[in-house]
Amino acid sequence: MRFKNKVVLITGASRGLGKAMAEGFAEEGAKIIVSSRKLDACKAVVGSIKARGGDAIAIDAHLGSTEKIDSLLSKVYSEVSKVDILINNAGINLGMASLSDTTVAMFDKMISVNLRGPWYLSSRIAPKMGDSGGGCIINILSIAAMISPPNMGLYAATKAALASLTEVMAQEWASLNIRVNALAPGSYRSEMTNSAIESIEGYEQSLIDAALIPRIADSKEILSPIFYLATEAYTTGITLVADGGVLAKR
Repeated sequence: MRFKNKVVLITGASRGLGKAMAEGFAEEGAKIIVSSRKLDACKAVVGSIKARGGDAIAIDAHLGSTEKIDSLLSKVYSEVSKVDILINNAGINLGMASLSDTTVAMFDKMISVNLRGPWYLSSRIAPKMGDSGGGCIINILSIAAMISPPNMGLYAATKAALASLTEVMAQEWASLNIRVNALAPGSYRSEMTNSAIESIEGYEQSLIDAALIPRIADSKEILSPIFYLATEAYTTGITLVADGGVLAKR
């Protein structure tokens, strides 16, 4: 119960890694604010958490809209007095496409969700977090931010920019007793990964072959590094990689 009496807000928490984190933190005693675009999906995760004896509430929000983020924050602070841990997990990749085939609409949407959303939510929550004694913010990246794979250029660019923003956040909010770190996972089972596997021949095997640990991780396997970043008091401004050895193999 290492997170007992802590309040954890997780975006993109209705499925995949976000859902795994919500359930994992709840099992460790935290009160979870489950947020994503679809309220019914959030409520389903809350139901799963409560069925196991955990504490959670559902609040829908679209991270691509600053107005929706403002509404999210208003609802959050009407339900709880503080947020101890913010995990910016929501993100999108609108398909495997070359830069020439990427449209302006795709560019704008990915920037708004993957970069502007985490910046806006974090920058509005940080002063309140500081007023309540501090806390931590974790930005979920991808090793795509470090290896910049072809046909994922824009997605990789948004994640690389978020890594840079993580360092700035850590510097600016250290005086508020807020630690800011990022996690860059490799491949793990999720709706996004499964969709790519189904649509691209050979994609699954390419993910397996790329890692020193020759398999695709389960989303729950990413919880240990997340817990580390959420609990360690002397870690801030870093990007922790959990990729099964992809970078080392390169």
